[in-house]
Amino acid sequence: MHRSVAAIIKNEKDEILMLDRKNFPFGWACPAGHVEEGEEPEEAMVREVQEETGLDVTKFKLILHEFLDWNECKRGVKGHDFFVYEITGWTGEIEQNKLESKDLQWKTISEIKNMQLEPAWEYFLTKLKMI
Repeated sequence: MHRSVAAIIKNEKDEILMLDRKNFPFGWACPAGHVEEGEEPEEAMVREVQEETGLDVTKFKLILHEFLDWNECKRGVKGHDFFVYEITGWTGEIEQNKLESKDLQWKTISEIKNMQLEPAWEYFLTKLKMI
């Protein structure tokens, strides 16, 4: 089992920052990644958001903590203990990490409903009643 973090970042237009994953599991997703050894989930979330989007998180809250026994990652591990955060404050400008994603864009809820989502993100956004 891996511990993982995920971040939902909404702008003032109520759009969500989404990236088209370059690595398995494929699909559109919000920033996410593994909690490294010796790291707290909050630290991992801040690091992952910065690595994948270029943004520096300044304000956040935990909105969901759930174990997904069916979720598989590029490391071949099945089962992830997810900490999902809502990001309500950040500094900086978005910058795509081309090693992590094929694209990085602000998307409306109606656009997200029609996108091919990475399975965990389809689950989270549905469970949180966002799509």
